[in-house]
Amino acid sequence: LKSNVLLYLCFCTIFSRRPFLPVYAWTGLWTSAILLLSSLTSASNLVKYLTRFTDDIFSLLISTIFVVEAVSDIGGTFTSPVSTFTKALLTLLCASLTYGTATVLKGLRQSVYFNKSIRNNISNFAPTIGVVFASLVARSARLAHGASVALPTLSVPATFVTTSGRPWLIPLNSIPVWARFASIIPALMATVLLFLDQNITVRLVNSPRYKMIKGRKKNSLLDGMHLDLLVVAMLTGATSVVGLPWLVAATVRSISHVRALNVFDKAGNIKSTTEQRVTGLAIHSLIGASIFLDAPRRVLGQVPLSVLMGLFMYLGISALPGNQLWERTQLFVTESKRAPASLWNPISGIVPKKVTNLFTSIQLTCLGAMFWVKGSPIGVLFPIIIALLAPLRFGLEKYGVIKKEYMEVLDTEDE
Repeated sequence: LKSNVLLYLCFCTIFSRRPFLPVYAWTGLWTSAILLLSSLTSASNLVKYLTRFTDDIFSLLISTIFVVEAVSDIGGTFTSPVSTFTKALLTLLCASLTYGTATVLKGLRQSVYFNKSIRNNISNFAPTIGVVFASLVARSARLAHGASVALPTLSVPATFVTTSGRPWLIPLNSIPVWARFASIIPALMATVLLFLDQNITVRLVNSPRYKMIKGRKKNSLLDGMHLDLLVVAMLTGATSVVGLPWLVAATVRSISHVRALNVFDKAGNIKSTTEQRVTGLAIHSLIGASIFLDAPRRVLGQVPLSVLMGLFMYLGISALPGNQLWERTQLFVTESKRAPASLWNPISGIVPKKVTNLFTSIQLTCLGAMFWVKGSPIGVLFPIIIALLAPLRFGLEKYGVIKKEYMEVLDTEDE
């Protein structure tokens, strides 16, 4: 969410007429200090009050943003005055090829083609193959028909410098003292957003469905959260003083990563997860190489934006399986007999269909409200909306909207 557009540009740069970067830096430093205090006082234990009710809404929101932004960007090329109909069609083709190739090859794991090792390797690199294939198609079209069909590519600077050529360190003393302390207000909102974004993502990755066992208590979702928050606090402080974006765990990418490490049985169910640090280190080493080395930057500069939109669509949609809100939403248009086998399936007789539909409708209403607030003039309140999800869930049970015995089935951590 780009930290909710950097907290609405730090409350419009603290009531306007103040330079943005110093205000941003002070907001980030206050946020870093609060997150550091939260880490040292084990504030992440508050995450135990979050449940799957919140996890599924947040995860589906991120997936929705990925898909909506991708579709909007692709659709915008058909109405853009600087684009031609041919370019728009090529944009749609490249995005579709990226998404389609990645999706088809990802499903190869469950097919009967080749041997198991080849199927698994192709499936694991499906998104990469999709990006390379669609990029080659776009390049072939440009070579064959000239610049008239050249698609916009990823904008990558030639050297590792600031965009405007400013010094790396932000002048912290360039705003009045009152503005430095006033930055605490957006910092509180930023803290809520970063705290929840980070910890909800960790909860999703630590889900028992992935059957991870190293360094954790059985069925615990809190392991490592305090150290993670400490690292986030340090990164927030460091990035703030040089004007870089704040960093937290990326929800969709993190889920995609852990799913790529899943080991499946013959029935296609998750048997275990390969727990190691090699892929994480390799991924971020490659990201670092693309920043500091010329050759990777030149390669990235050849990737059309339409290909990235197809990749974003794939990442958003591939994160949906296992999201019970998404599965229950499909019940509105699915015959009950063909719905996924689950305790909340009306066929099981444990939870009445009208109760399941009510619970799902409430979650979808929350999802819609969050999506609207995110892009509205009151978008700065987005972190508060996320924080209110947990009290809302317990209120549904406390005031009898959803009976406790039904809530225990609908909002269980088990599959």
